[in-house]
Amino acid sequence: MQRITITIDDDLMAEIERFMQMRGYEARSEVFRDLVRAGLQRVYEDAGGTGDCVAALTYVYDHDMRGLSKRLCDSGHEHHDLVLTTLHVHLNHESCMEVAILRGKVAEVRHYAGHVIAERGVRHGRLTTVPVETPEESHVHGGEADGEHKHIRVRQAGSS
Repeated sequence: MQRITITIDDDLMAEIERFMQMRGYEARSEVFRDLVRAGLQRVYEDAGGTGDCVAALTYVYDHDMRGLSKRLCDSGHEHHDLVLTTLHVHLNHESCMEVAILRGKVAEVRHYAGHVIAERGVRHGRLTTVPVETPEESHVHGGEADGEHKHIRVRQAGSS
């Protein structure tokens, strides 16, 4: 681990201190590491990222909009290779929230998420991606050899 020195203006530091208290951070180093990671992830996402990812697509939609629930469900079936699971929550009489856990190529996951969020009647949508690698590995689980299979490993921000 490396130690660095940075200079921050008083107003920004006061905002960081408020953020630390709000989130319960005990050390400045931890808050700065988390903020830098989040910033780097945003930069890489905005730059178009490549490779594999896991992602959470969260969206709120109008339950009463004619055919929307069916279109969203059909879209999930059409992209069954990307959608691992979906959580559905009734927020009130008109609105539902869904969280879809996705896995696939970054471009394909973004395309699917963009399609869902753009559906008429989807009121809010956000995609959070995590870059991963899925190397083939051969090792033992519970004392028995499983042979070759894939494990998901999170790529660190900035690694290619």
